[in-house]
Amino acid sequence: MKNFFFHLILPFTLLAQDAQIVEPLDLIDMPTAGTLMRGSFRAQLRAYAGGGLLGGLEVGVTDRFMFGITYGGTNLIGRGPVDWNPQVGATVRYRLFEEDYNLPAITFGYNSQGYGAYIDSLERFPNKSLGIFAVLSKNYELLGNFGIHGGINYSFEHKDGDKDLNFFVGIDKSLNPELSLTAEYDFAVNDNDGNSVGIGKGYLNTALRWIFAGRLQIDFILKNILLNSEKFSSIAREIKITYVEIF
Repeated sequence: MKNFFFHLILPFTLLAQDAQIVEPLDLIDMPTAGTLMRGSFRAQLRAYAGGGLLGGLEVGVTDRFMFGITYGGTNLIGRGPVDWNPQVGATVRYRLFEEDYNLPAITFGYNSQGYGAYIDSLERFPNKSLGIFAVLSKNYELLGNFGIHGGINYSFEHKDGDKDLNFFVGIDKSLNPELSLTAEYDFAVNDNDGNSVGIGKGYLNTALRWIFAGRLQIDFILKNILLNSEKFSSIAREIKITYVEIF
């Protein structure tokens, strides 16, 4: 299995001087079945619309189990008062099955962190937090690495009246050892009824991922390409910076 994960989802980040490869945990907003290595941590900072910043720190307890916290707010860059998120986000993951030649990796988890400027009246983020989720990942050699991912989730952000189960899919494709493309589609089945933000098209996001300086990764992100919202009716541009290190 260790030999397999050497090839698993190349475009994430390099750890230490021996350039050991670590699998990615996310595409853009959606998770993969990846988990942090035991004794490693991931620090992340995301810049988004409205002067928003979201920071996070996650720790690998074992090669299968990890946890972390996130916190941020809008108008951190700009003038005027900062609008902090109402609470700290929490994430936990456990990989139940490792990927092998025939079968995908399977990971279960919980994530209370949504994305975008928090909507107080609906007690939710524009992109709802995952809540409880399960995700499968399978990778293939196709002129580099080609990963396919899919999952199901139930968000606890449902004051808008939409409590449905949700589904998501995504892919990642390495272009060379430094660059890769990622794309995801959130069906947003839990965001198309009642007072929901979405209008039934789902959320299509994509990113160019650049790995450099050994442990550092930058994602240049385009979100809401299908314009699945009357409230947020334009494509959003975000930047996500990730740093991974071993204790």
